[in-house]
Amino acid sequence: MRTYLAFVRSGFLESFAYRNVVWANILGKLVQVFARVAIWLAAYAGINAITVDGISLQQMVTYALLGGLLLGATRYDRLIRPLAQTLRTGDVAVWLLKPLHYPLYMMAIEAGKTFYTLLFAVIPTILVGALVYGLTPPVSLFHGAMVLPYWALGFTIHFLCSALFGLCAFWLMTAFSLEWLLQSFITLFSGLWVPFWFFPEPWATWSLYQPLAWLAYYPSAVWLGQLSVAETWQFLLLGCLWVGLLSLAVAALWSRATLRLSVQGG
Repeated sequence: MRTYLAFVRSGFLESFAYRNVVWANILGKLVQVFARVAIWLAAYAGINAITVDGISLQQMVTYALLGGLLLGATRYDRLIRPLAQTLRTGDVAVWLLKPLHYPLYMMAIEAGKTFYTLLFAVIPTILVGALVYGLTPPVSLFHGAMVLPYWALGFTIHFLCSALFGLCAFWLMTAFSLEWLLQSFITLFSGLWVPFWFFPEPWATWSLYQPLAWLAYYPSAVWLGQLSVAETWQFLLLGCLWVGLLSLAVAALWSRATLRLSVQGG
């Protein structure tokens, strides 16, 4: 465990080597946040409504600000591309000789980079957005505190899904199409752009139980009080179940991938 914590620190410190990129990231994320908020400002103005399905404009602005907090800090391509690169160069064989679990190593590095981006890019962006548009406070101390474990679940699920897609490169020998496919799934089913309470049935109900919902929808929904206390615990446990299932899938696929690599390498 201490070894992987050292890699978390390494990923955090590695990001300091590109400090000038932080300003570019903040500018890019501000544009994204303002774009999401502008969509809902225009939508509510277009129908001249105070609330839509019980959701006020200020709540939707808060959802737009908070929804991208996790997805703005971690990136699927930062996980998929290194896997494809090590496969293409043959460096993955070197990792098989080390007393480390390569997916866990990648998760530790990504955790460090994500923490850095949260501190120095995403949170400042949210603060600027909150100053401009305002931010609805959590409905209760409980709901505000529960956002943290939901964000942790979202990060873990995001990594595991990215690892699953990245490991498919062992069979496809490319990661470009995998990136686009995962990006499409995240755009549709994370709830980043459109919360699930606006989805038509049966998509609304189905979307609540698929793993990508923890990336953007649930942290924001908990903050806004769209889940009761019982539902908050229920979906937290369901998220943990998804983490367990996805972890087993990654472990199984990694085992198959290493066997495939051994066969190809003779």
